[in-house]
Amino acid sequence: MAIGERIHFFRKKRGMKLKQLGQAVGFSESNADVRMAQYESGSRTPKADITNRLAKVLDVSPKALTVPDIDSYTGLMHTLFTLEDVYGLKVTELDGQIVLCVDVRQGKDADELQRMLCAWQEQSAKLETGEITKEDYDRWRYHYPELDTTQVRARVLPQGLSEMMMDNLHNDD
Repeated sequence: MAIGERIHFFRKKRGMKLKQLGQAVGFSESNADVRMAQYESGSRTPKADITNRLAKVLDVSPKALTVPDIDSYTGLMHTLFTLEDVYGLKVTELDGQIVLCVDVRQGKDADELQRMLCAWQEQSAKLETGEITKEDYDRWRYHYPELDTTQVRARVLPQGLSEMMMDNLHNDD
């Protein structure tokens, strides 16, 4: 979905009119609806600062607005092919159903995708069991990764600094 379609999706989900959203983002009353219509139709693309303001007003992560362009089935397939190449996503069959899975043997990117999908599955399972509401689930999805509490991310040190620290550690012995 292109950014315009995502803006439209979230605007409708929030029950907002074009003019209402445009004014909330900071456009004047006289052109707020026109600007928003241009963004939603794809005749204009919002710059990063406007995308950030839109995300704030729509209560989503800016990343939720700027998803890959999957407007056609062919575009969707090429997105999936890229995920296969970069992240080890594989298509297979399980109990007569076509499923997507991650081949974690593909390396650290595949392993990270696996962790992210596990976090998503955890939230989906909570929704299914009634532990969280659909609104909670959507909030988690549309604010990912900000609201994801399942993943602990560590900062990786540059190679030279890491080696220097290890040398100092061994020299202290």
